[in-house]
Amino acid sequence: MANRTHRVGLAAIGSAIVLAALAGCIGGAPMPVPTYGPTATGSPSPKPTATPVIRPGQDAEANKPFFDMLNAAYFAQRGIGTGEELINNLVANGFTKADMEVTPDVTALGIAVDSIVFSVKIKEECLIGQTSGQGYTGVIAPVLGTGKCLIGLTRPIDF
Repeated sequence: MANRTHRVGLAAIGSAIVLAALAGCIGGAPMPVPTYGPTATGSPSPKPTATPVIRPGQDAEANKPFFDMLNAAYFAQRGIGTGEELINNLVANGFTKADMEVTPDVTALGIAVDSIVFSVKIKEECLIGQTSGQGYTGVIAPVLGTGKCLIGLTRPIDF
């Protein structure tokens, strides 16, 4: 029993020493707080990006920023829209209608579609855009073996 009492006493003394040491840390000078600011060398400020423009005669990659800007703005104003409106918007901004394809606005049952896919063929590449309830998305893809950009049913662009 005496041995146990001795251990409890040593544990109490050890605890008191640890608490006193911690109290000294807390009660002393405050811990330094890191500050964040510009470094001595600084970093270059980002350059303003130019508004994209159509680049006739250049490839799909050169024209994708403009294509995406037009379609994202269209979606922000009108949502999914219609294939005719999407194509006319691209034509009004310099893309060639003869190089375009678009999927139908309605299903065979006359129900509005969930998304519209449209494309512009530029050289041997395709700018492909899609508007849906999720927003607008654009990609670049190679021209298919058929010489077209889209797979499946497309509608005539006779407007």
